[in-house]
Amino acid sequence: MTGATAGIGLAFSRALAARGDDLVLVARDEDRLDRVAEELLSAYGGEVRVVPADLATDDGTERVAEMLREEAIDLLVNNAGHGTRTSFLATPVADEDVSLDLMVRAPMRLCHAALPGMLDRRRGAVLNVASVAAFVPRGTYGAHKAWLVSFTRWLSVRHRRRGVRAMVLCPGLVRTEFHQRMQVDVSSVPRWMWLDADRVVRDALTDLSRGVIVSVPSRRYQVLTRLARLTPPSAAERFSRRG
Repeated sequence: MTGATAGIGLAFSRALAARGDDLVLVARDEDRLDRVAEELLSAYGGEVRVVPADLATDDGTERVAEMLREEAIDLLVNNAGHGTRTSFLATPVADEDVSLDLMVRAPMRLCHAALPGMLDRRRGAVLNVASVAAFVPRGTYGAHKAWLVSFTRWLSVRHRRRGVRAMVLCPGLVRTEFHQRMQVDVSSVPRWMWLDADRVVRDALTDLSRGVIVSVPSRRYQVLTRLARLTPPSAAERFSRRG
């Protein structure tokens, strides 16, 4: 589980621990990782290990990839994410590189490390966390998430006959600290657009067990996603700037 200490990642950590899974939690903040591990052990028992790693760096990603190559992991959840509050041209290219490394290169490399063992055992699953931003023009963030959707679809088609499932989760706005960290004012967003992280995770795990490939939580975002696919790119881009 990457990005395991906050938001959707923390909700996944709790849900998986509650159903009796042993966990390996990955995040940058070692102190916070230790606190989450203690919380999960106290509440649910089982085994919880922590791997401090910055997945925006080669060293951090390789540390996790090495563990995936050496150990029998049945579920890989690529959840670590990053957002920028400024437009593409106003954002330093170094910050864009961080986003690309974290949301494209890291999931690709971790899948590359985990899949051989899963295929040998003929069981396992990859759950990549993207966003409904994948379906509308939304700068490089939407582009990274669109890549993750396409990549996951291919993983599913390629490997499902050998017992390995792949699913991409595409939530809309979820009440987490994501926007607060970006210092983005979301006070004008209507209440109906917000989703609960625990509910998103419950629905995602249900969809994974059912063999769903692209999981969009909630009927409202399923409808909005269908509309986005039919909307001309210029109109979708104007709408996304207001969102």
